[in-house]
Amino acid sequence: MAGQRNQFRIIGGQWRGRKLGFFPAPGLRPTPDRVRETLFNWLAPVIGGARVLDLFAGSGALGFEAASRGAAQVTLVDSHPRVVSQLQQNSRLLQATQVTVYQSEVLRYLERPAEACEIVFLDPPYQSEVLEACFAQLEAGWLTAGAWIYFEHDSHKPAPVLPANWQLYRNQRAGQVAYLLARRQPEA
Repeated sequence: MAGQRNQFRIIGGQWRGRKLGFFPAPGLRPTPDRVRETLFNWLAPVIGGARVLDLFAGSGALGFEAASRGAAQVTLVDSHPRVVSQLQQNSRLLQATQVTVYQSEVLRYLERPAEACEIVFLDPPYQSEVLEACFAQLEAGWLTAGAWIYFEHDSHKPAPVLPANWQLYRNQRAGQVAYLLARRQPEA
């Protein structure tokens, strides 16, 4: 495993306290412990048994945290081959049979036949500006009626425009990171 700087710690659930390594790809920054703790407090009532899609998975901190806290199925998607290799290694290390890892560009992955999820994590590189395109593709069958969508963006830039049927539930800042949780509203 790489040095301390290339590790993150799972903060809750069955693998609480486990440290996992990640490949230090350019722009990869695991969601900080404090932010993850807040996020998973928000999601506590719905994480158990949920189907989770972690796009731009990077270190896998969000997806592995969800699996540790009882998500039934977690899909990690990232485009970087070394990042994906590390995600697969961590999944084997944890014997996380509910975790599946895909190597793909996220927008291309979302073109495949959709599998509706209750929770989606979106943490793209800040300079990519792909959030709104991801939102549109997620609306093509990737979300259950009341799905939760968590996303991060550069706090110094305006927040992306949400689809009309998404309601902003929480909005916080931690330094350069703005992190938001939205909920898809069921069709009337």
